[in-house]
Amino acid sequence: MMAEDTTADATRRLNVKKQTLDDAYAAPANFLEIDVVNPVTSMGVGKKRYTDYEVRMRTNLPVFKVKESSVRRRYSDFEWLRNELERDSKIVVPPLPGKALKRQLPFRGDDGIFEEEFIEDRRKGLEVFINKIAGHPLAQNERCLHMFLQEQVIDKNYVPGKIRNT
Repeated sequence: MMAEDTTADATRRLNVKKQTLDDAYAAPANFLEIDVVNPVTSMGVGKKRYTDYEVRMRTNLPVFKVKESSVRRRYSDFEWLRNELERDSKIVVPPLPGKALKRQLPFRGDDGIFEEEFIEDRRKGLEVFINKIAGHPLAQNERCLHMFLQEQVIDKNYVPGKIRNT
C-alpha cells in the first residue's frame, strides 16, 4: 500500500498556474538579441573594396554593462573573435561562413565577393555565428566578445580575460 502512495505522489502532475496573455507577451526575463544588418561595401586603401556589417545588440543580461550597442564589423573582425575564443576559452567555437576564395579570383564575369547574393548569404551566416557564440554562457564572460559587440574600435592588443560583474 505504501509503494502505491509513493508512486502516485511521484507521478502526480504539478499544479501549474495558467499563463495569461500578459505573461505570454511580457518582456522576457533574460534576453540577448543580436542582428547583423546593413552591409556596406566601401573602397579601402589602395582601391581595395571591402564589405562591413552593422552588428546590433540588445540585452538585459547583467554580464553586459551596455544594454544596447551598434558597431560595424568586417569579416576579418569575426575571424579575429573566433580565433580569440578558440585560443582563450574552453568552448567549442562554431565555424564561420566560408572565405569564398574562388570568388576572389581575378577575371571573373561577376562581382565575386561583392555580389549582393553572396553578401546576403554571408550576412546570414555571420548572424548565426555571432548568436551561437553570444548565447553560450561561458562566452558571455569573455572580454573579446564584449569588445567585439560593444566597442567601436577593437583593441587587438587587449589583455584576454573574463568580465567580472561588480
